[in-house]
Amino acid sequence: MELARYKQHAFGRARRTIGPHGYVAFFPSPLPRRVELSAETAAVMAEAESALGRLDGVSQLLPNPNLLVRPYVLREAVASTRIEGTRATIEDVYNADASDTTVTADVEEVVNYVRATEHAVERLTVLPLSMRLVREAHELLLDGVRGRDKQPGQLRTTQNWIGSPTSTIETATYVPPPPEAMRAALDDWEVFVNDDSAATPLLAKCALMHYQFEAIHPFLDGNGRVGRLLIVLFLIDRGRISRPVLYVSPYFEKNRDTYIGHLQSIHEHGQPDAWIGFFCEAIVDQARDAVRRARALVELREDYRRRVPMQSNIQALVDALFDSPVLTSRVVEQRLGVTRPTSLRLLQQLADRGIINPRTPGPRAQHRWQADAVMHVLTDEG
Repeated sequence: MELARYKQHAFGRARRTIGPHGYVAFFPSPLPRRVELSAETAAVMAEAESALGRLDGVSQLLPNPNLLVRPYVLREAVASTRIEGTRATIEDVYNADASDTTVTADVEEVVNYVRATEHAVERLTVLPLSMRLVREAHELLLDGVRGRDKQPGQLRTTQNWIGSPTSTIETATYVPPPPEAMRAALDDWEVFVNDDSAATPLLAKCALMHYQFEAIHPFLDGNGRVGRLLIVLFLIDRGRISRPVLYVSPYFEKNRDTYIGHLQSIHEHGQPDAWIGFFCEAIVDQARDAVRRARALVELREDYRRRVPMQSNIQALVDALFDSPVLTSRVVEQRLGVTRPTSLRLLQQLADRGIINPRTPGPRAQHRWQADAVMHVLTDEG
């Protein structure tokens, strides 16, 4: 870190640690409970609030709320892990779900993100948004994958830094506070997150919550993924959305340099307005995208249900397509609790009606079928 780049401001200061091996690190200040926003940022924030309201309204009116939850959590998981360097796709994860073979390391990281999200959302029913909950999610996130040797679920006790793989602490782009200073910053972060008396608008508070978590960087690995997961958890906890149906990481991935640049700019200059505006633009963009996909999925579901007999098994299999658009007879047996002959008969019924199509056999020559229209809605970038 270049000390000269960092101004002292309300969000903290950079300084050299004491001792013969001192290094420059950033020491976050307690988050301000009031921030001044430009008229432009206030306007996009109002637009983001409206977009969130429309998204939550759509999700609550769905005949089957689970139609969106797992596919949308998966979109978030794929994009958030891609920011950290994985190359797994949504199709990779669905194909792995339908297979009983060992998944790739990248797919496993995405699956862990989904597990961590589902666990954390469930825990919000009994716990506040706290470091206890965050540590539980972090432990699941790193379970058995890259970073599993870096104290999953435990706060760091040594210094970390952000930079290229060859960076040292002296050449790093950013060095968060040393462990002894990190603890006090986390205590304030937790108070800030749960303080409903603060004058800061909720979406600005969410943006600052994410910024401060990344500034503190409390784990040896996985901070970015956990910090992005916290966005949807915060919005659920504060009642802005009722389910994890918002995925902001695709916007951050698409604008990765801008995203990282805004966070770094607060470290250096202490001006959060541009970051909050960018954050709200991400919510507007992704909430609208989620509503568009929701409408397309609902239309597909209604079309499919009209095409098949009004029998419980076949109707249930139609619904299962939106959670698992790649199917094998084994998946159908497990999902519906039916025998193999019944599962094959049901799959053939969907294939005969053009709802699913056969795909190249997977590992161990497993026959697979895919709901192409569902997969397109979930994966297209239009």
